[in-house]
Amino acid sequence: MNSTKQIQATIDALNYAQRERLLFIEFRLYFLGDVGRQDLMQRFGVAPAVATRDFSQYRELFQDNIQFDNKSKCYVIGKDFSPAFTHSAERVLTALTRGFGEGNVPGSDFLLTCELPKLLNQPSVAILAPITRAIHQQKVISIDYTSHSSGLSTREIVPFALVNDGLRWHVRAFDRKRQTFLDFVITRILRSDLVEDGLVLPQEQPSADIQWNRIVELNLVPHPNQEHPEIIENDYGMADGLLHLKLRAAVAGYVLRQWLVDCSAEHKLTGKEYRLWLKNHLALYSVSSAELAPGYEAPKV
Repeated sequence: MNSTKQIQATIDALNYAQRERLLFIEFRLYFLGDVGRQDLMQRFGVAPAVATRDFSQYRELFQDNIQFDNKSKCYVIGKDFSPAFTHSAERVLTALTRGFGEGNVPGSDFLLTCELPKLLNQPSVAILAPITRAIHQQKVISIDYTSHSSGLSTREIVPFALVNDGLRWHVRAFDRKRQTFLDFVITRILRSDLVEDGLVLPQEQPSADIQWNRIVELNLVPHPNQEHPEIIENDYGMADGLLHLKLRAAVAGYVLRQWLVDCSAEHKLTGKEYRLWLKNHLALYSVSSAELAPGYEAPKV
């Protein structure tokens, strides 16, 4: 194999499409153990000659990673395989369980059998598109919104970020009706339209959102009621029995609820589902989303 510097220089010299195809070859070798010309042709829509050239190039660069199996007539992972590209675990799992690409091209199907949890209703693309355009272009949108407290209402909001709490998508925005920053559940938005001539005022900009810009530091530990804390330490990648998180105050409560973290002062939540305890519960003081945190009670003043 060539030197690391030579290999990296060669990779850097490739155009984007070539790098993507070589990365795909390595992905299949690394996580599935085999790859053939047909896989490459189907995924990228390239001609047989292009696929052949890509395999030759990968073999030239990373000869220890790949070998041809005469029996199966495809390439298989080499005995001395060492990944040349960086593979993010999150992206790998997404590709394996949901497929590559946009889901509407050949080769975009899932690669391994996987049972995924049922998701709540997904946002309408027609509703989502004006929201994302408004975020990108820093514009105002008019929406029809339903809520438990006020029912159906029409209002103008100034969105600036998308938030996922693990179950639903929200949009963080300044609400002109209530004159404050709020989270809006996107599936509760029945209509969204850009206000083309809408002017975003200084107090409506992200820099004015105190809860969004405030970072809270949370110390999570295995819940005292758990019999095997070492398992929890491994599950959450703790160091010395502690997981230190830095979260935006605006979203901290969502994370703590989704993770079922006992946020009571005396770890009083006894259910086995509470595997974590927030050791420094006072860190949630004056955090707007703390009302979502299991067991949390604001200190009396």
